[in-house]
Amino acid sequence: MTPEPLTAADTTLHVAPSPHVFNMRMTVTRMMIDVLLALVPVVLTAIYLFRWYAVKQLVICLVAAVCAEVVFTRLRARPLHLRDMSAVVTGVILGLSLPATAPWYVGVIGSVAALGIGQMVFGGLGMNIFNPAMVGRAFVMIAFAGQMAASGYLLPGSGVDILSQATPLTLLRQSGQSTPLLSMLLGTTNGSLGETSVLACLLGGVYLCWCKVAAWEIPAGIFLSALLIGLTNDLLTSGSGWTAVHHLTGGALCFGAFFIATDPVSSPLTPRGKWIFGLGIGTLVMLLRLFSGYPEGLMFAVLLMNAVTPLINRWTIPRPFGGA
Repeated sequence: MTPEPLTAADTTLHVAPSPHVFNMRMTVTRMMIDVLLALVPVVLTAIYLFRWYAVKQLVICLVAAVCAEVVFTRLRARPLHLRDMSAVVTGVILGLSLPATAPWYVGVIGSVAALGIGQMVFGGLGMNIFNPAMVGRAFVMIAFAGQMAASGYLLPGSGVDILSQATPLTLLRQSGQSTPLLSMLLGTTNGSLGETSVLACLLGGVYLCWCKVAAWEIPAGIFLSALLIGLTNDLLTSGSGWTAVHHLTGGALCFGAFFIATDPVSSPLTPRGKWIFGLGIGTLVMLLRLFSGYPEGLMFAVLLMNAVTPLINRWTIPRPFGGA
């Protein structure tokens, strides 16, 4: 048989920019659902420890974040994209970063600031430089410093409504008293809703890294730099009772390493850049804890490293194959 001659359509070469291989499963909606699934252990632990206070705070931030996205999107005359679940994730993470007893208006204002200042002014999802939830928390931290103090938590089985207690880092700063490691692992300490239980954060964080929604290099860099500086501090201040392991399990370090610093929009794109980003956050957290007036420095560390992320991306551009 004589083969049919090729037509012009058969010989057309279609050229498109990279990437040429991609994962159809990794949509924005799928990623946000995975983040919400990873947050389930943290949310359940928060509800168990703080009961009604946790539910109220999470619902307020969630509803306020979704409403804020609707309002700001309409003001920009853009179509709504509520199905991507990004506003839901921002609201939940913001709620978990607030104290259980913070007044309702703190969550509302924080959510509006997170969506409005942290995201929409840059052009919407995917355009923001800073982590939206941390922008909202920083706003209310400065505006309502007194209301942002973690005033207590519910001790299960104690019969009391709320137990007043300083957070482990505040307790260390004020009186030099150390908190048992088991309490910080399980979450039976005071603090923001999502930061108390390291075990719950690890369960969700491992899931995020396993399904490749979060880049493992970022939390690894954070833990590595925090551990090294903590060990150095142990050698210089032996006998203080607060070790490098306490620094790894205390405060919001574990929660922030997995659920805040790994935000794919405001973190670097290259593997080497992610290591630099994580190492920088861990270093800043430890420097702020040891030498500043704030007992916890994760929020400021993340925002500062978000600001230099464009430079990190430029510094770590991979060399093309065969390039000089």
